[in-house]
Amino acid sequence: MVQIKEFRIVMPMSLEEYHVAYMYMVMKMSQQHTTGDEGIEVIENRSFEDNVLGKGRYTNKIYRLQSKVPSWLTTFAPSDALIIKEEAWNAFPKCKSVMKCPYFPRFQLTLETVNRPDKGQSENVHGLSEEQLAVREVEYIDIASSEGNYWSYLVGNNDVDFSEFKSERTGRGPLLEGWQNRCNPVMTAYKLVTIDAPYWGFGSRLEQALIAGEKALFLESHRNCFSWIDEWYGMTVQQIYELEQQTHSALNEKLGKPALITSAED
Repeated sequence: MVQIKEFRIVMPMSLEEYHVAYMYMVMKMSQQHTTGDEGIEVIENRSFEDNVLGKGRYTNKIYRLQSKVPSWLTTFAPSDALIIKEEAWNAFPKCKSVMKCPYFPRFQLTLETVNRPDKGQSENVHGLSEEQLAVREVEYIDIASSEGNYWSYLVGNNDVDFSEFKSERTGRGPLLEGWQNRCNPVMTAYKLVTIDAPYWGFGSRLEQALIAGEKALFLESHRNCFSWIDEWYGMTVQQIYELEQQTHSALNEKLGKPALITSAED
């Protein structure tokens, strides 16, 4: 059965700030998780335009994170075969990414994001059908909380105490109980995860595991977005693009892979 889960993450920043914060976070976390053996290889990074999302950036990546594969899954496939290929279309404030595993060709994880300047109260921002809404689950993620489980251990564990944290450059924080209703500026990332792993014997378990993994990743990455605010605050999207190009080349070099492909206008 296809799993559909929507996560809503309220953030104490404007949409424009979140655009920069998210790009900065992805770049920095990619560096943290890339070594000589494992990490994120960027195949392509270019501009795109279509009738659905509009204009944005297209990226094609390969994730080699074998050490993070659950041990039970290696009974169905060798860990070195469990690489993930991702195509992503970032047309902020809307984004979409599709992840596949060549070893399991029928597996697919789709992540669709809509970012809005609200406090998480908008309904059906993804335009789901009645059938999809009937099976969709909604869960709010509070960045002021933290979790200590298997997935949070794998994706990282930002240990900043947001009940005491205060940004030196913006004065934002601390995040005390009910902060989502008081903060200004504010925005929400609505992340819709759709997973289909139609494999008898482990497909359902894999879907549930990946839902838990996505939740842990969303919590960690958005905690990083806010805790690193004094690093990215004041930067522009164009400055982040330029840093991205340098970072992607460095990551590929670290993995011993070819330089990424960019379009002529980039």
